Amino acid sequence: MLAERFPVFVGGVWKACSVTILELPFPNMDPVAIAIGPVRIHWYAIMYLLAFAMAYGLMRLRLRHQPFVSITKPSPWVPADIEDLLLYGIAGVILGGRLGYVLFYQLGYYVGHPLDVLKVWDGGMSFHGGAIGVILGMVFFARRRSRPFLQVADFLVPSVPIGLAAGRIGNFINGELWGRAAPADLPWAMRFPTGGNVLRHPSQLYQALLEGVLLFVLLWFYARKPRFRGQVAAAFLVGYGFFRFIAEYWREPDSQLGFLSLGLSMGQWLSVPMILAGAALWLWARRGGVSDVQESTDESGEETADEDPEEKTGGDAGEKSTGAVEESPETVDEAGETPAEGDETPSQS
Repeated sequence: MLAERFPVFVGGVWKACSVTILELPFPNMDPVAIAIGPVRIHWYAIMYLLAFAMAYGLMRLRLRHQPFVSITKPSPWVPADIEDLLLYGIAGVILGGRLGYVLFYQLGYYVGHPLDVLKVWDGGMSFHGGAIGVILGMVFFARRRSRPFLQVADFLVPSVPIGLAAGRIGNFINGELWGRAAPADLPWAMRFPTGGNVLRHPSQLYQALLEGVLLFVLLWFYARKPRFRGQVAAAFLVGYGFFRFIAEYWREPDSQLGFLSLGLSMGQWLSVPMILAGAALWLWARRGGVSDVQESTDESGEETADEDPEEKTGGDAGEKSTGAVEESPETVDEAGETPAEGDETPSQS
């Protein structure tokens, strides 16, 4: 709770009166989670480790889903693939995310303080830069494994949003990337240590819920059904771009940039090409109609075609051949002729 003074008109005279308003206090957690001598482990770093651990577990689950459970060419997907892909992804997130933040948001500052680029633990990571880094990592992985790039992307992206949620919680603990000024009667508005004496939206938590939890749920269920190659990756681009664009209306723009053209923030402008690229990729994938669900071989050695990725048929027996031959009501002899009634069966010569 906080007592503030507001002017009130009483008896024809303006008087300053104290009014108590409800306010959700910022938790003021120490950004350093563990300190052992000179070694300091920040909560921000722990959130990233948690994100990578959750991504690994979710990708292990993806191995049980189509199309990846049926893929045999050029080789089946195995846990070792996840470990390598995650390694490239971690490198892409850290390098791309940090360099993206430097280039997109604070280039002037880091030109004058180049060593501060290495201080990743102090925060300052760009999702859009990290996304470029992860894409490059996937390209490298796809070439080494001789796999289609979009197949790799479809495998990875459903596990990404829950990691983004962890990163946003790290931003919240650091007290950074806070939101715009909020109404005094907003129950969850709070004052951030570096945000001035202003009630603000906890936009980091909004982003954790929208870009993280909600996008994860939608994308995970969308990816459970086999899609054409590239459609899952496309859905991620559209979904993240859309939710990020919306969340930016509550997030305070970076002070060195402010609002750009059309009153939009840098985060919103960077989200627009993601949405357009995702929509174009989805339509292109649908038109191409390439499915990664491969034919499986049953115990008898016969190949069985899997279901279409967009439409599963009900298995109408009238439309499918059973391979059985109808038996004639008449008896057929070994020579393939049908004897006339009452005649003896001719002997073979």
